[in-house]
Amino acid sequence: MTVQTTDHRGGVWSIAVPIPDNPLGHTLVHLLETDRGPVLIDTGWDDPDSWDTLVAGVAACGFAIADIHGVLITHHHPDHHGLSGKVREASGAWIAMHAADTAVVRRTREAVPGQWLDYLLAKLATAGAPEDHLAPLREARAKGHGRKLPGRRAALPDREIGPGELLDLPGRRVRAIWTPGHTPGHVCLHLEEEHPAAAASASGGAGRPGRAGGFGRLFSGDHLLPGITPHIGLYEDPDDPTVTGPPASSRLRSSRGDGDPLGDYLDSLERIGRLAPAEVLPAHQHAFADAEGRVRELIAHHEERLSGLRALLREPLTAWQLAEAMEWNRPWEQIPYASRNIAVSEAEAHLRRLVKLGHAEMVSGPDPAGSDPARYIAV
Repeated sequence: MTVQTTDHRGGVWSIAVPIPDNPLGHTLVHLLETDRGPVLIDTGWDDPDSWDTLVAGVAACGFAIADIHGVLITHHHPDHHGLSGKVREASGAWIAMHAADTAVVRRTREAVPGQWLDYLLAKLATAGAPEDHLAPLREARAKGHGRKLPGRRAALPDREIGPGELLDLPGRRVRAIWTPGHTPGHVCLHLEEEHPAAAASASGGAGRPGRAGGFGRLFSGDHLLPGITPHIGLYEDPDDPTVTGPPASSRLRSSRGDGDPLGDYLDSLERIGRLAPAEVLPAHQHAFADAEGRVRELIAHHEERLSGLRALLREPLTAWQLAEAMEWNRPWEQIPYASRNIAVSEAEAHLRRLVKLGHAEMVSGPDPAGSDPARYIAV
């Protein structure tokens, strides 16, 4: 087994934990040394090879998996939270997460069979998905599938990460920054300590270029990545009565946009831009400097996309039709089935933002039976 670890110096390591059958390749799990023992930031996907890699990676950093004192989870997605249960079993570590994402984990664990399929079917019907896309989901529902959701074996967190909190990590200064958007409870973690490169430069050693202007290091999870635009979709809640059933008036309120994940994300980006860390340690790809520059690129990307979608909405369109017309990394016909669901959710998040800004409104649907999808037009 080849284990890829990186010593970022100052008691900070990263371990590349593979994600099976995923173009991202791996999750960068970070290990932070503290006076009470090592703490992990995220854990990786729940898979035997991923677990073996994590264990070997922790050993390469000079520790045993049983030494892990705690786990800080940036967000609930299975490539970040998946192995937390196994880490707890092996070490007795505490698991911490923002309350909003802990609530998602709890719902996932407690969901009755078929509940998520019902929710997905209702959402996609409201978004205008064609029958040939809905048919496999209906068939799966009829056969009683939908019992094995990713993340069911992940640990239910026993500690809460509070916004702005200076975390209880002896010997380290790590502050939590709530950055909703990618998920409702996503957090970044700011290591409020001088960058080792700055210390080396002050003592006459060789520092790393481009990192002298900011302070500290930021464990950014999926919020800020060097070459990928994080997915921003609607926050999922299968218990939401505005999705899973009548009355129509409740559906109308939800469709007009009670939540605004993209607005949350843009606000969170600006907060990180003002923080201006010396280095960003993301959960995918590689460490990088110039967080402010990357923030500006991402804000400009979403502003351009919102402008383009508003132009498309000269005529009434469903979220599905809008997703078909949006620019992706490949033609719509080549986008896999499951990825189309993600694309539609992203289109819906942008629609919500346009509605919040007063640049679009819903002009028809949805009806309680789901036969008339919601359509939007620019205003």
